[in-house]
Amino acid sequence: QVQLVESGGGLVQAGGSLRLSCAASGSIFGINAMGWYRQAPGKQRELVATNTNTGRRNYADSVKGRFTIARNNAGNTVYLQMNSLKPEDTAVYYCNVKRLFGGATYDYWGQGTQVTVSS
Repeated sequence: QVQLVESGGGLVQAGGSLRLSCAASGSIFGINAMGWYRQAPGKQRELVATNTNTGRRNYADSVKGRFTIARNNAGNTVYLQMNSLKPEDTAVYYCNVKRLFGGATYDYWGQGTQVTVSS
């Protein structure tokens, strides 16, 4: 099992910045990607950004140029730097880890952290 602990959410005015962190522990061997998703009220959970072990980064079009995903050297912590925040970025943000084990890929989720952007 992989345990994920998120931090860094909060309330910020439009145009401001926040940084989210997610630390993975437990059976972290085999992690091949870490990322962030978000879910706004009444909407489906959507991809925000992912970072693979090869260093490939993917971003949702809505956050390109504003958000940056990064991982620490050990590869067990992922960050999301969010700049130029907009009210439409308001959502619960979830950390996601993909772990390859026994030929299958397993998804693990954090508890979620609220990000609220006021206009």
